[in-house]
Amino acid sequence: MAEPSTRMPAADRRSQLIDVAIDVFSRKGFGGTTTKEIATAAGVTEAVIFRHFATKQDLYKAILDSRCSPSDAETWLTQSGQLMDANDDEGFFRALISHIIQCNRDDPRFERLMVHAALEGHELAIMHHNQFAMPMGTQLCSYILRRQQEGAIRSVNPMGVIFALAGIAQFYSTQKYLYQCADIPISDEAVVDAFVEILMKGLKN
Repeated sequence: MAEPSTRMPAADRRSQLIDVAIDVFSRKGFGGTTTKEIATAAGVTEAVIFRHFATKQDLYKAILDSRCSPSDAETWLTQSGQLMDANDDEGFFRALISHIIQCNRDDPRFERLMVHAALEGHELAIMHHNQFAMPMGTQLCSYILRRQQEGAIRSVNPMGVIFALAGIAQFYSTQKYLYQCADIPISDEAVVDAFVEILMKGLKN
């Protein structure tokens, strides 16, 4: 093992270990990954990992914290809230669909990691989902319900509307970026336009 690599500044080393761990966890899951495998992939000893993270669980939590920060959630809620305040249904649909696709496009490794976490029933991942995804879902459902009461959107179950919005974007981006289906003959921009048009025609009164 090359000793010069251990001289990396602590903050940089921590970031490197998190990045490498995302890659390994995304391929093998939490249960199927050892700290020794992460150390080998990072080009360090296990002792270096434990210098920054007391346990594999702590490293996993650091990954989730780095990708699901409260500030990111707050930024999204603020941006979407502005569209909701303006009753911009089309803009809101477009922003939500684009955000989901972008998350999968920008970091498919993390999305794969979260799929592994869900299949394993990992408590930290479930906790993070409840902490960040659920408040967003609650806000979105409240908006859909209000717009239904105002007569702008068809009267269907608000939660069903949210699942339709999120589901079509998630399925498309899963196929393209997690399953790496490179032959999908449509761009992200074009698919967002198509999804928004479908939703506007199906939901608007």
